[in-house]
Order: sequence, then C-alpha cells, then structure tokens
Amino acid sequence: MGQVKVSINDRSYSVACGDGEEGHVRELAAHLNRHVTSLAQEVGQVGDARLLLMAGLLIADELSDALQKTKLLEQEIETMSGTRASAQERTREAEDSLAEVLDTAARRIEDLAKRIEAA
Repeated sequence: MGQVKVSINDRSYSVACGDGEEGHVRELAAHLNRHVTSLAQEVGQVGDARLLLMAGLLIADELSDALQKTKLLEQEIETMSGTRASAQERTREAEDSLAEVLDTAARRIEDLAKRIEAA
C-alpha cells in the first residue's frame, strides 16, 4: 500500500493509497488545496474544518456540473445516433427505389432493343 504526504492549508497530512495511485492522490490534494487557499484568502482562516467543508462543497458543485454536462452529452449522442439510424434507413430506402427505377429502365431498354432487332 502506498503512502503520500500532502499539504492542505500549510498543514501536512499522510494519506494511504493503493500502489501506483500516489501521483493521482497528490493531484487531488493539490486541487483541494487550491480551493482551500482561495477560500482562506476570501473569508480568512476560519478553521481547517470549515475551510475543508466549504472546499468540499465547491468541489461537489464542480462534480455536479460535470455530471450534468455528461448527461446532456449522453442525451445528445443518443439523439444523434437515432438521427443517424433514421438517415441510414432513408438512404437504404432511396437506394432500393433507385434500384427499382434502374431495373425498370433496363427492361424497357431491352424491350426496345428486341423490337429494333425484330424490325
């Protein structure tokens, strides 16, 4: 099991993590620290617990926005997939119709050719 030292609001914490996850945990801690530092500059040092709570809520809000955007993009993909399937069906229908027209034209040409040969 890995161990990482991180710093939040100028305080060091040791955090256990899975092997190989140390870099990711450091990135997460840095993200949290940026929020805590920004909040501390805005509202002052109101205590670690309160700063961490407010930072956690801000990060939860970011996550909520990201999940909402993801949901909208998934819906858009679903709509586009349906539109694509519909367009493919219309293309198949047009190709079938064109094939019928070409078959009819070919039969007429063959009939004309037979009449000309017979004449």
